[in-house]
Amino acid sequence: MSRAAVLAGRTLADTLRNIVVIAIMIVYGYILGFRFSNGLGEAAAMIAVVVLFGFAFSWVFAYVGMRTKDAEAAQLSGFVFIFPLIFASAAFVPVTTMPNWLQHFANNQPITFAVNAARHFALGMPMDGALWKLLLWIIGILVVFIPLAVNTYRKHA
Repeated sequence: MSRAAVLAGRTLADTLRNIVVIAIMIVYGYILGFRFSNGLGEAAAMIAVVVLFGFAFSWVFAYVGMRTKDAEAAQLSGFVFIFPLIFASAAFVPVTTMPNWLQHFANNQPITFAVNAARHFALGMPMDGALWKLLLWIIGILVVFIPLAVNTYRKHA
């Protein structure tokens, strides 16, 4: 069996779980009054962008998980990695309200691009090229972390 097949199965399982979570969030959002502003096609595009971004990051976490000694260390390592990306992004506050030195980082990292693209598709907010920048980040993450994860798995198996 290919070493990559085991990891691909794991990351695809993560992706399926993410799809279920997104569906639950959309259902509850609709119950609470959320509505997609741009129609079904744009809603599907938002879901696809979020799922693809999650798929790319599942490869990052697969690699991180194999580089750590136990599950607790893997969870902590993943949290330390993702924490600054989330809080130094457009997810919670507008980037323009951040200090100048942080704005440069926040405007050029993948979570801000994912948030801006998702908001565009869901609510019609301006995207300013976020989708293309996000797709470049996703490709870059996959190009780097798939080989790293597969090679690490090969060494440990």
